[in-house]
Amino acid sequence: MAVSQEDLTVAAVAGDEEALGELLARHSPELRQWLDRQIGRQYRSSFSVEDVMQVTFFEAFLRIRQFEPRGAGSFRAWLWQLGKRNLQDAIKHLNREKRPPPGRRVGAAPEDDAHTALLDRLEASGTTPTKGAARAEAIAILEEALAKLPEDYAQVVRIFDLEGRSAAETAERMGRTPAAVYMLKARAYDRLAELLGGSTNFFSRGS
Repeated sequence: MAVSQEDLTVAAVAGDEEALGELLARHSPELRQWLDRQIGRQYRSSFSVEDVMQVTFFEAFLRIRQFEPRGAGSFRAWLWQLGKRNLQDAIKHLNREKRPPPGRRVGAAPEDDAHTALLDRLEASGTTPTKGAARAEAIAILEEALAKLPEDYAQVVRIFDLEGRSAAETAERMGRTPAAVYMLKARAYDRLAELLGGSTNFFSRGS
């Protein structure tokens, strides 16, 4: 007898990875079809539905314990939101790649400069203010946060941001597409913001 979606959801939130895998398998065909309809013709040569699916399912495994079931259809809505956000990030950065901002680093930057630039980008995004901490201390905290990221998230940040490589170079190193790199980077930034925001006294120490 098949287990109900409600029971699978409860088990998945409690940490049952097999239950989550079953949920994702059940929703996979519909999600894949929906994402396929969202990808404009102009982006078809840059990435595929599978790029979005892989990052979305990876994010689902990382964040399922934060999900709060709110009745029938809530898991589907949550999963679709993850997929939509990843797709939007990929398209946004692919468009931006066509008109790169002036001053984008080419090649590796000095280590402190690269860390500081990353902190500045996080701060500019409004997610991780760092003005309250001395720069050297903030860099040390950033390294601690990077060490806590999932491997793919940490790798994309180290190659793209800290080594200053292009999306194409990062994608080649990681065996992924540039669009997948942008999606992973966006999710890595989200996770860094959470980790840095939880660092003791990160916001309050004087510079």
